[in-house]
Parts: sequence; C-alpha cells; structure tokens
Amino acid sequence: MIALTEFDRLEASALWRPEGDSQRVEVIVSVGEATLTLSDITGRALTHWSLPAVIRVSPPGERPVTFAPAPDTDEQVEIDDELMIEAIGRIHRAIDRARPHPGRLRGAIYVGVALAALGLALFWLPGALIRQTVSIVPTVTRAEIGAGLLDRIQRLSGAPCDTAHGARALERLKTRLFPKGGGQIVVVTSGVAASQHLPGGILLLNRALVEDHEDPDVVAGYVLAELERAAEHDPLDRLLHEAGLMASIRLLTTGHLSEEVLDAHAESLLTAPSADPDMDRLIAQFARTQVHSAPYAYALDITGETVLPLIEADGVQITETRPVLSDGDWVALQGVCGG
Repeated sequence: MIALTEFDRLEASALWRPEGDSQRVEVIVSVGEATLTLSDITGRALTHWSLPAVIRVSPPGERPVTFAPAPDTDEQVEIDDELMIEAIGRIHRAIDRARPHPGRLRGAIYVGVALAALGLALFWLPGALIRQTVSIVPTVTRAEIGAGLLDRIQRLSGAPCDTAHGARALERLKTRLFPKGGGQIVVVTSGVAASQHLPGGILLLNRALVEDHEDPDVVAGYVLAELERAAEHDPLDRLLHEAGLMASIRLLTTGHLSEEVLDAHAESLLTAPSADPDMDRLIAQFARTQVHSAPYAYALDITGETVLPLIEADGVQITETRPVLSDGDWVALQGVCGG
C-alpha cells in the first residue's frame, strides 16, 4: 500500500502537442493506477490518457521518448525523464502479460499496474518504505518489540539487576534525565559492552557503569549519550535496516516481527560497536539536564585528548549544573546488582 502511494505521486515534466500543427506546451505527466494525467504547471488537469491504449511512437534508444494516446491520433507527448519512461514501460509489459486472459482484462490490468508499481517502488525506494514503517508504528508496538528484544538479551546476559532500593534509584535517574518521561533504564550484568537502546525507550546499562565509577555524572553521561544516539538513529529503524525489507512489510501487515528477526538483532546488539553521537548535540543534552560533562569525558578517555570538546564545555557551555542523584540514591544504584 505504501509502495503504491509512492508510485501514485510519480511525475515528470514533458512537452505535449495537442494536435498535429499545434505548438508544443510544457506539461506535468503523472502516473495513476490506469491513466496518464497531463496537467499544466498550476496543476490543472488538461487530459487523461488510458494507460492500456498509450503507444510508444519513437523507436527504442531514442531520447526523448514520444508517446501517443492511441494509434489513430497525432496528439503526442515527449518525455525525457528516465524514471517515468521506465515506469510506463513496466506498466506496458504488465498489461501485455495480462492480455491473453479474455473476460478478465480490467482486473489483469489493475493487477499488472499494481505489480509494476510495487516492483518499481521496491527497486527505487526500499529506504523510504522502511522510514514510512518506522514513522507509523504505534508506541505500543514499539514497546512490544523492545520487550521481546530485552527478553532475548536476558537469555544471553542473565536476568537484569533489580533490588528494591536500586530500582527506585534507577527510576529517579530516568526522571532526572529523560526529556519526555516514559521509557525504562535496565542494568544488566553482562552482554552489553556499555550501553544500548531498544525500541520502546528501553535503555540498557552494563553493571560496570554504576559499580566502577564514583561519580553519578559518569552514568548520567552514558545515559545522555545513548539518548542522543537513539534520537539520531531510531532503534526501530536500525532493526529494520538490519532485518531487511520483508521484515518491514511483515511489520506493516501483521504488526509483529518474526522470532528469527528478533533473535538475530538481539545477538547483533551485544556485539555491534556504538556510534559516536554528534558532539554539539550531546553537549546540548548535558546543558539541558544540567549535568557535568567532564566526568563522562574522562571516563571515555582518561587523557582527555579525544573528548576535549566535552571537557571544555563543562562550565562554559554548561553553565548551570545540579546533582544527578542524592548520595543515598547513588549508593543504592551502585548496589542494584546486589553487591
């Protein structure tokens, strides 16, 4: 359905000659399900040609290509847009294959046009289909996908850390840092190298981040960096690009992803390196949440050489800061894995 929507908007400029001796007029040609529509530059439709009746006048290889609405007319249109020419050619081939079925011509033409449009869209616009899928998947479906991935990651890394006091500290950390509420922070004992983000706003942290650092600003920095990565590259978009186009189609039509897709993506998340977020946008995240950026920077690189912008921003671009957690909450968070 999304592919046909894209194809319905396929259009190109052309030169139209209404009659044999008439002056050629610049028009916009657009493809519908069964017609070519010729419109003026204001969008007003001038004429409609039936796609099954359209013929190619110019020989193969000649550019621009001339089409006519029927064999017995000297009305013509010249098209030089390669995508439009290919689309019309695909439609003609689909129609030709449908002709040997008497009594079902109209249905065969519509099926041929749909298949040609789908083939064209899948060839040219796989990325657009994935982006469209990501944009319309509801929040509840994202949460289900994220929960499914978390369940599979737990099978590989063990159950997440979950003490009562630690869970309350995690909730306060999330409230402190997440810009729109919602979501979830989960501390895992192994598997994730440092941090990861799942669809549905589920953020994973390795236990070492809370146990091996004395400053809660370090953990906050990893959370903010992961939030920025998710903002720059949607976790669901990442999953669908990895899984391929058929996974997007399945998600659109059924609202679910196969267990095989989830298993494969869960395994890849445990080994895939994390991309560096945009430095300026990350610094803006620190400023928004009033968190010191230098502790996180030195946790990444003790020399400070590769994270100098984060260090220099602390106190300059990040002018106001406040504690990430109280001392009691930080102690509880450090013990979330039970020791």
